[in-house]
Amino acid sequence: MKGKVTLWPLVGAVYLIVAGGPFGLEDIVGSSGYLGAILILLITPLIWSLPTALMVSELSSAIPEDGGYYRWVTRGMGRFWGFQEGWLSLTGSIFDMAIYPTLFVSYLSRFAPALVAGHRGILIGVVMIAACAVWNMLGACAVGRSSLATTVLLLAPFVVLTVYAVSHTGVSAGPPGVPLRHVDILAGLLVAMWNYMGWDNSTTIAGEVDRPQWTYPWAMAIGVVLVALTYVLPIGAVAMTGLDPNRWTTGGWPDVARAIMPGGLAREGMFVALIVAGMLGSLGTLNALTLVYSRLPAVMADDGFLPRGLVRRTRRTNAPWVSILVCATAWALCLGLNFSKLVMLDVLLTGLSILLEFAALVALRLREPQLERPYRVPGGLSGAVAIGLPPLALLILAVVRNNAEPVGPMNALQLGCLIVLAGVGCYFVARRGGSV
Repeated sequence: MKGKVTLWPLVGAVYLIVAGGPFGLEDIVGSSGYLGAILILLITPLIWSLPTALMVSELSSAIPEDGGYYRWVTRGMGRFWGFQEGWLSLTGSIFDMAIYPTLFVSYLSRFAPALVAGHRGILIGVVMIAACAVWNMLGACAVGRSSLATTVLLLAPFVVLTVYAVSHTGVSAGPPGVPLRHVDILAGLLVAMWNYMGWDNSTTIAGEVDRPQWTYPWAMAIGVVLVALTYVLPIGAVAMTGLDPNRWTTGGWPDVARAIMPGGLAREGMFVALIVAGMLGSLGTLNALTLVYSRLPAVMADDGFLPRGLVRRTRRTNAPWVSILVCATAWALCLGLNFSKLVMLDVLLTGLSILLEFAALVALRLREPQLERPYRVPGGLSGAVAIGLPPLALLILAVVRNNAEPVGPMNALQLGCLIVLAGVGCYFVARRGGSV
C-alpha cells in the first residue's frame, strides 16, 4: 500500500530501535569475559526479548493503532495506567535518546579528538537530534527506508570482521588464564537488557504500517533472530582469536579489529569502517527512535493528557511536527550524562513500562476474550501470565543494580522512584486542570 511502512523497512527500523548493531556490547565482554558475555547474550533474549516480542505480536495485531503500547494499557487497564505507561515511556526516552549522541561523539573522537573536546561534543549531539527531527518531518516511510539502508551498511564491516576472526583462530592469543580486572556480572546483564530492549517502541506508528496484523509478528520474529545473531557471532568469532577480554572498553570495536588483524591497509581500513559503522548505528537508531517516540505525545494530547497543540501534523507527510520539536528539545537537555548512568535509568523506567504492557496483555485476555487476535501467545491465560515472569525477574535484578549507581546526591533507584511518583502526581494535576 502506497504511503505505508512495509515489512522490510519495519524490520530495519526495529533492528535500529532495539540494537543499532553490536555496539554497546563491549562493556559486557569487559565485565563478564567471553563465555559470560556469550551466555548473557544467549540467555537474555530468551527471558527478555522473546517474551516481549510475543506480547508485542499479540497486542499489535489485535490493536493496530497509533500510540501502540499506550493504547493497549489504556484499553486493558484504564486511563490512569495508560497515562503512567505514556509517562514512563516518555521519561525513559529522555535518558535513552541521550545515549546515542554520546556513542556517536565517542566514535567521532577517534577521528578528531579536538572536534569533540569540551562542550563541542554536546553541540554535536544537539545537531544530531536536530537533523533527526528534520528527517522525521519527511514521514514514516522515509525513516523506514533509510533505516533498512543504514542497517545493511553498518553490519557490513562486522560480517568481514567475523569471517576474518573465524579464519584466524589464536592469532591474538596472549598469556593463558588472564583474570578479568573489573568483574561486574549484573552490570553486564543490565547492558544486555538495554541492548535487547525496544521491541514495543515500533508499535506507536501502527496506523502508518501496511497490514499491521501481519507485518508486526513477522517483523518481531525476524528482528529477534537478527539481533541475537549479530550480537553473538562477532563476539564469539573474536573470542576464537584469543584476544584478552580486558582490552574491551566502551566504543572499543575499532580497537578490537586493530588488535586481531595484521598491520597495513586492511587493518586501518577495518578500523575506519567500524568507526563509521558506529556513527551510522548511533545516528540511525536516534532517527528511528525519533519516529516512534514522537508519536506518543501526539496521541496522549489527542486524549486530553497533554496540550492540544501537540497533535498538529504536516499535511504532506502526516508527521506530528510539534511533538517532534518538543521531544527533540527535551532530549537535547539531557545530553552530558555518562553512558552507564543513562543505561541504568533507561532500563529501570522502560522496564517498568514493559511490565505494564504484560499486565495489559493479561487484562485484555480477561476483559475482552472475544477480541480478534490474528496472533495469540500460546497457552491461554496461563501462557499470557507466564511470559511476563522472566522479564519481571530481570527487572528486579536491574533494581538491585540501580541501587548501587550514584547519580548526583542520590542513586539511580531513588531518582527513578521520584520520576515514577511524579507521573502519579502529573496525572491528578491533569485531571484537576480539566484536561482529562
